[in-house]
Amino acid sequence: MRAPIGDFDQAVPAPDCLDELTAPVAAAVRAWSGGVPADQILYVETDPRWADTAVFVEHYGSDLLERSANCVVVAGKRGGGSTLAACVVLPTTRADVNGVVRRHLGVRKASFAPMDTATGETGMEYGGITPVGLPESWPVLVDAAVVDLPYVLVGSGRRRGKLLVPGKAFAELPGAVVLEGLGRPAA
Repeated sequence: MRAPIGDFDQAVPAPDCLDELTAPVAAAVRAWSGGVPADQILYVETDPRWADTAVFVEHYGSDLLERSANCVVVAGKRGGGSTLAACVVLPTTRADVNGVVRRHLGVRKASFAPMDTATGETGMEYGGITPVGLPESWPVLVDAAVVDLPYVLVGSGRRRGKLLVPGKAFAELPGAVVLEGLGRPAA
């Protein structure tokens, strides 16, 4: 089938290619029960050599810069405790970790989680982390601009391959909270 965004050779409904996904992402697709049918979540094959955003959009379509989202893992600390969460923002913005995220999590300090923590806790590859399949106990903070898009390109759990997800599906993820102003313009 033709991908609804970007210039990809083929888009496959994610339930039809679970072997291409990491275990937590495949499990989330298998168990999907949101208002958006699981077969509207699409998988596209990509070359990990073109993972850098500028090169990626040059190769797969300039429209993707405005129709993609980054998923970053953050760690919030208060006292001796730590909270992990995910932030989903447009690639033209940065997650407001020290403002919106810190306040929403109710923590004293918030920062990006170390790479080994992000990959170890998610079961996903660095550079491919996606909000689909994250631990259900995690808050998934989603910028409202992401939810407003018809389709959004995000990671698939691996550096090879991406998911095309209807924007409104992000609001249906376990632990999802849609926040205005989560993504701030990149300086």
